[in-house]
Amino acid sequence: MVKLNKSAVKSPGYYVWQRFRRNPIAVSATVIIILAHLIAFLGYLIMPDSTPNADDGSPLIKKKPMGFEVTMLKAIKQREVPHVNFISKMFFGQENPYRIEPVEYYALKGDSVYFTLYGSKKDTISKHVMPFIRSIYFGDDKTLCIGKSCSYRKVGDHFEYITLDGKTEKVNYQEVVSEFNSLNIEHRHYILGTDKSGRDLFSRLLFGARISLLIGMISMVISMFLGVTLGALAGFFGGKTDRVVMWLLTVTWSIPGIMLVIAISLALQSKGIWVAFVAVGLTMWVEVARVVRGQILSVKEKLFIEAAKALGIGNFRIIFRHILPNMFGPIIVIATANYAAAVLIEAGLSFLGLGVQPPMPSWGMMVNEGYNSNWESDGGYMVFLPSLCICLIVLSFNLLGNGLRDAYDPQSKLRW
Repeated sequence: MVKLNKSAVKSPGYYVWQRFRRNPIAVSATVIIILAHLIAFLGYLIMPDSTPNADDGSPLIKKKPMGFEVTMLKAIKQREVPHVNFISKMFFGQENPYRIEPVEYYALKGDSVYFTLYGSKKDTISKHVMPFIRSIYFGDDKTLCIGKSCSYRKVGDHFEYITLDGKTEKVNYQEVVSEFNSLNIEHRHYILGTDKSGRDLFSRLLFGARISLLIGMISMVISMFLGVTLGALAGFFGGKTDRVVMWLLTVTWSIPGIMLVIAISLALQSKGIWVAFVAVGLTMWVEVARVVRGQILSVKEKLFIEAAKALGIGNFRIIFRHILPNMFGPIIVIATANYAAAVLIEAGLSFLGLGVQPPMPSWGMMVNEGYNSNWESDGGYMVFLPSLCICLIVLSFNLLGNGLRDAYDPQSKLRW
């Protein structure tokens, strides 16, 4: 009796991996894609501006160049700002408890803060220090001041103030000075500069990766589900089912993709991220259905399919348990191409204003904002940076698809 050496028997996936790993271009593209998805997943945790949609900015510092630095004077918001946990911050961000103002000069003298706004030619502004460091109740309350309404006052070497819930609190002047210098003054560095609203471009670029890749992923899943299902039914059952699916495929294929997306967006009479999911997903199933149908037509008359039918195995089990698993190679190659196409279509939709809506950042919308901000003179980088991200992601997915196609083809001859 001959004993087989199980360690010498390799699965088809082993040989696919060996061919794939010898393709440095595909491996490099995979690394870029993994890094992009890691950035999208971590999101707010790695962004300099972790507020929702990276929307914390000031028009006083709009369209500043790369490496711009400024001093921010921060005043605490006069309302309760909820603190979120780690998971919520990662996915939804944390609202900034402070209002920010870029300043060129500031000084704390006595009970007042003196400052000059960035780029302002007006005189120095002075405001009481307490609203900068404490959330104070502003209303008709005569507890502190007899005969008139006031929310805070200085008594000797300390301040008295009324909290939001109506309680009277005291704080020492030295504590006020210490808190002001440590919490209310921030020196910000904008790595990639600011956009037309004075927001951190680097943070919005990172968050744009999440939006673009999320739309790409969900749109790809929708297109793969529709394409695989319709293509499998058309190829396996034939007849009227095949004619109906092929008619639908031909009609959809005859319409330019971006025009079909725009038509779906207008038909839904809505804008936003979910419209982008649906519109992009419903336009990319055609190629998937065509390939799946062709593959099933070539194998449904094979002996193992006839044997399965003879054993009484149901049609749907044959399709989804015996045919489709053997088509994983072509399907995964199409999936990568659809992912890249979805990112590109989403960027076009957002550029036209039919996709993601402000203030949520998307690479396509950022290109549009840069284009409309006199980009030829001072906004060129606002167009170039998101465009570079789009090109890099789309190119990486296409190179990955080419690498997977070669890896799944045993007859392919790699040059590496």
